[in-house]
Amino acid sequence: MATNIGWELYRSFLGVLKEGSLSGAARQLGITQPTVGRHIAALETALGVVLFTRSPSGLLPTTVAHTLRAHAETMARTAAALERAASSQGDEVRGVVRVSASEVVGVEVLPPIITQLRREHPHLKVELVLTNRLSDLLQLEADIAVRMVRPSQEQLLARRIGLIEVGLHARDDYLQQHGIPQHMHDLAGHSVIGFDQATAFIRSLAIKGFERNAFAISSDSDLAQLAMIRAGAGIGGCQVQLAQRDPRLRRVLPDGFAFKMDTWVSMHEDLRNSPRCRVTFDALVAGLQRYVQA
Repeated sequence: MATNIGWELYRSFLGVLKEGSLSGAARQLGITQPTVGRHIAALETALGVVLFTRSPSGLLPTTVAHTLRAHAETMARTAAALERAASSQGDEVRGVVRVSASEVVGVEVLPPIITQLRREHPHLKVELVLTNRLSDLLQLEADIAVRMVRPSQEQLLARRIGLIEVGLHARDDYLQQHGIPQHMHDLAGHSVIGFDQATAFIRSLAIKGFERNAFAISSDSDLAQLAMIRAGAGIGGCQVQLAQRDPRLRRVLPDGFAFKMDTWVSMHEDLRNSPRCRVTFDALVAGLQRYVQA
């Protein structure tokens, strides 16, 4: 068995374990799918074991892979801690900051904040990771995360932004053609847009009597749902602040349904002395607070 196995092989191994496929791991790690495949093959050869078997649903980890996972995760935490310690040295604002946010926030809210940040700090490079799952800040999947849930890990430095309200909205011409619902049960006669999997938003609708199987259009992408609402396809959930920017959108049933998301900006406490992370963290907090208060 080889003894000088590079960390990048274990990094790809963890990526496939978490994502269940080479393509998913490649997206998470920011490398190509063939590179992930080569890393897994090289690690299997170096260790002399089979780590994954193929199935119709993706790559399935073997018993050996499950055994190695805890050790690889320990390596990931150590590598992340080393990188955080190195990045916090010096007082110049330059280098790469990796920011994780949901699709809608990343596309609709963060661009002007990041634009202004880069104007003030032109040597700063921002990598924006758009995902609706929580990035693991402890293992440095991102330096900073914008989250719609309160962070639970003690090692994170977190700032509460406030509540972002989501209401039901539709385009004017859709409502002119199909009518404006006056009660929640009226939604049964409308094209309603929502998620294709259980979310807090879906559970809130269910409490009001609207079940997930009644959606006319469903997607796991909140950005796709917003595009459908803007296209006039039906009624769906939209952040109130975003809807206010589009004169074509109208809120419906404001007294019947409202869903509020507690919004936080978080980073690992080891990065508090990193100039690039500190200025980015502060810019995101200030910009998002302006957005929430609009």
